[in-house]
Amino acid sequence: MSCRAGFVWATPQHFNRFIEDCGISCEPVTPHMLAAPFYRPVLNCLIIPTGFANPAYSNLLPALRASSPRIRRFVENGGSLLVFGAAADKPDAYDWLPFRVMYRHDCRPRCIGFAAGSGTRSIIDGYDPAAIECDGTFPEYEGEGTGTCGSAAVAIEKRVGRGRIVVTSIHEYPSGKFLKAFCAEGSATQF
Repeated sequence: MSCRAGFVWATPQHFNRFIEDCGISCEPVTPHMLAAPFYRPVLNCLIIPTGFANPAYSNLLPALRASSPRIRRFVENGGSLLVFGAAADKPDAYDWLPFRVMYRHDCRPRCIGFAAGSGTRSIIDGYDPAAIECDGTFPEYEGEGTGTCGSAAVAIEKRVGRGRIVVTSIHEYPSGKFLKAFCAEGSATQF
């Protein structure tokens, strides 16, 4: 069975093509589709790209907040959720997730280290870990801080039900290796 990812944004992006080039079927999901009761695709993972909370780039944050119960159910039932940086000075930008995450916007390159055995370590394969562009940090969160810059978390992971959520402020595409494994880990789940 092939993996299917939902990419949440108002319009197609280069990221969609990157996902497909990794061998993953990519379905665009607009903010309006998130809450539409008739929209019921079967997906392995859902991807929320960088800038979701910045009104200069998207109108996605209100839709994510409105769809919070649906997103939680998707993950609890085995789906994987990958969320990137909010790219806005909004500490509560992740309040739609089923656990607490506080965000501090601060865009700059960082030296990132990962916990031994971390499932998120491969997200930066092919990049120089001493100079990874990040759009912020997570000073407070529930879950495991798997990627850090000094004492600041830039990647966190939490299991919710049968699924997994990875939140990261890394401002680069994830490696193809990570994306394939992450999507394949998620069960085909109705959204």
